Amino acid sequence: MSRWRPPAPRSSPHITPQGYAVLDAELSGLWGRRADVTRHLAAAAAEGDRSENAEYIYRKKELREIDRRIRYLQKRLPGLKVVREPPADRGKVYFGAWVTLLDEADREVEYRIVGADEFDPDRGWISLDSPVARALLGKALDDEVKVQTPAGEQHYEIVKIRYEVG
Repeated sequence: MSRWRPPAPRSSPHITPQGYAVLDAELSGLWGRRADVTRHLAAAAAEGDRSENAEYIYRKKELREIDRRIRYLQKRLPGLKVVREPPADRGKVYFGAWVTLLDEADREVEYRIVGADEFDPDRGWISLDSPVARALLGKALDDEVKVQTPAGEQHYEIVKIRYEVG
């Protein structure tokens, strides 16, 4: 039996200006943190036997994780498309929209459609690649939307669409 898995589908390259700034700041911060970890790693390596040196083993692992994230960000950031302007037709749902939905139990839920690198369920930010966002794209006010979820099919009505300017 093979361990090979097909590559994951590429996520959409769209991102908000705020999301891009956060990723860029993270990359800058990682370079500073990497220098600090490298300094500590060198000090731990100078202590002698590395096979039983917990500080050395921990710092090597930490350095690998930092390097992995730096490589990812260096490859990802140049390919991102920063969406600065809202769409011309603000009556429909597109990237960057805040969408208020009414579910079958008459509860309101609000989502913002953002890039795959900046989604945050606690803030109501969902990825452009998520099933809910894909079902909402191109829809207008008062449209009915069906979304297939693991819990079954959900029905929503779009009650409000807004875009933040700036």
